[in-house]
Amino acid sequence: MTALPRTAQAVDFLCEHTPSKSRVMALLDHDHGPRSLAAVLTCKDPDHAHEAVDILRRVLARREATCADDELRALTAVMPDAPAGSLRQAVTHAATGTWPTGPGVLYEVVEPEDPESAGAQDAAPVPFEPSSHPRLKDLPGKVVRIARLYEFHVTDEDALIRAATDRGWEPLQATDLGDDDPRDLVGAVMTLTDDLNVPGAQTLEDQSVAEVLSPEDGDELADWNPSPVAIRFHHGWRLRYERSRPAATPTPNFAALFPIRECDCAGKSEDCETCGWQLTPRTADLLSTALSVLADQAFDDAARLGDQYLPDAHSTGWAVFDRLPPLTRSADHRWRRRMARAFDDLADDLNKGRWPEPTCTAEEMALHLAIEDAPTYLEDRLADDEHHTLPRHEDDYSWDACSDLLFQDHDVLMLFDASLAGIEAPGNPAHQRLGAGDLRVDSWFEPFDNGVARNPQRGFRR
Repeated sequence: MTALPRTAQAVDFLCEHTPSKSRVMALLDHDHGPRSLAAVLTCKDPDHAHEAVDILRRVLARREATCADDELRALTAVMPDAPAGSLRQAVTHAATGTWPTGPGVLYEVVEPEDPESAGAQDAAPVPFEPSSHPRLKDLPGKVVRIARLYEFHVTDEDALIRAATDRGWEPLQATDLGDDDPRDLVGAVMTLTDDLNVPGAQTLEDQSVAEVLSPEDGDELADWNPSPVAIRFHHGWRLRYERSRPAATPTPNFAALFPIRECDCAGKSEDCETCGWQLTPRTADLLSTALSVLADQAFDDAARLGDQYLPDAHSTGWAVFDRLPPLTRSADHRWRRRMARAFDDLADDLNKGRWPEPTCTAEEMALHLAIEDAPTYLEDRLADDEHHTLPRHEDDYSWDACSDLLFQDHDVLMLFDASLAGIEAPGNPAHQRLGAGDLRVDSWFEPFDNGVARNPQRGFRR
């Protein structure tokens, strides 16, 4: 193996958070190998890490170290000396666009030439060679994006570090390491994650999310994506089960609230109204659970976010508001609390025996999320759970029917389509052509003209 030159191109800056520290990383582009991450600094305050990333991104984009002088002085004045010094040095590198990389960071494998095959006439066909920085539309074949989530329990630190060292890994400088990870176990594990059998560690979680990217759906390669690529992994199912029904809250009697209709024709008559689709007790139970948990999560998110613009929040892992259309990211605290109440309102409908038919755009979005989450709560129910005592029916868990029959339309889902930017405004030609309702954020809580409005004096549960 031959070592590559000790410089790389800085492409972006990212944050990594643990309960006790935050780390800023540089994403580096190498001419002769895959991209890699390099540590910039470690600090205790996640806000400082995010501010550092904002400064570095601005300097990198403008290639000018002085464009963020005021912000840099203000931030380094409140940071400890070590991360402050690392940030100043990183700003210098970001201004040039180049980044120094130490020996052993990246290697190129050079295959020995086989004299017998040199000059052979039956060489393999030359594969498609895209430009150095292609867009998704430039690629003739399908593009598959795969994201993985790992969690490792370190059972033998010494064995882990020996294995990583054998791979050429070197720990961060002591000044960049926090008290929670003085041996840089994070870096050692990252070095070994190409193999799930990590020496000295037990794999606790291994999840994958995969999708085929499509330009027609507004997808784009990560390098060209206008916003960070966000992936939602299946998470918290054990916690959801524990939180789904607070001990002090009795479970509604859904068997009585949504009684199963029996019919003598047994579905043989096409005109029989009694045999139509039913919102069954089991379906209502799971929908109520999903709405109640989403309401709690939304109130929690709203309390943490306040009036902050969502991408600038100090932490990641929001439960609800990062699942809403992008135009809602600048909503204020009051709007977010009203959105949380929309989940509660629909849950209250179910708990009183009414179909959860949305009365405004916010409730439509709330019900879409609940229908998406509800199936996961069936997995959470233990064998002796009350849910399994509810009467069975062939319409149980018919989520597609819920989507078809509980909504007036699905216009709100157009807000996720990047190709329909501006569709929310009534003056937009596409909006007028489709006859959509007013989807602007300020109008999400306006009651539909053909529905019954909620009581404006109902207040908030929390």
